[in-house]
Amino acid sequence: MKAVILAAGKGKRLHSEELKLPKCMVRADGRPLLDYVLDYTSFLPREDKIIVVGFYKEAIEAHLPGYTFAFQREQKGTGDAVMAAYDLLADYDGDVLVINGDMPLVRESSLLALLELHRREGNDCTVLTYYESGELPPFGRVLRGADGRVCDIREYKDASEAERAVRELNGGVYVFDAGKLFACLKELEPSAATGEYYLTDVPKLLLRRGGRVNGLCLRGTDEFCGVNTPDDLLLVEEKLRSRKRAAE
Repeated sequence: MKAVILAAGKGKRLHSEELKLPKCMVRADGRPLLDYVLDYTSFLPREDKIIVVGFYKEAIEAHLPGYTFAFQREQKGTGDAVMAAYDLLADYDGDVLVINGDMPLVRESSLLALLELHRREGNDCTVLTYYESGELPPFGRVLRGADGRVCDIREYKDASEAERAVRELNGGVYVFDAGKLFACLKELEPSAATGEYYLTDVPKLLLRRGGRVNGLCLRGTDEFCGVNTPDDLLLVEEKLRSRKRAAE
């Protein structure tokens, strides 16, 4: 098992550029967001993690000596970011966990449940999703077919009004068969709306190839609170402190 952690983002609304830091190095409760991701993926050894860097990559490299890094030269979307790790995984035959480096609230138990479902069903892709009962954020919508399995993930900017009403949202955490993942990444077309290459287009490509795709949907969870604005950061810090108090 390998992991690709996406950590090349700028975090404009968090003003990380003013600090000369990538978004994932913004601190929450005294620690960079990325550190929490490394904590809850501790079931994987350091040598099996690849961190995709870009904007102010030196800050991450200095903070995490001994880790393996891949470089995303331009901000061309999540699909392009994962493709930056291709050379490091070209000869790897196995599963790869893909996760964003700015998600401090995900629980290790959720990742392990995702891996268990992926392996039990023999999937080529399994995505971690969640059900939002309140106000719907502009996240990708998870679409399921008549058989109840995931058949597509539609980015908010590309979604129809009916699709935007869907309450199962993409959590941005995936397990893929590595070889099939990179084969599909090479076929990605840029989004007509943004020009970016979306990792979320890969499940649909896998299905066209006859692959198996599904998702694990979490309910009543706070694990996917986005950290996009200073207000978001304050909310996430309070949740982190609440968890810390509960563990004491």
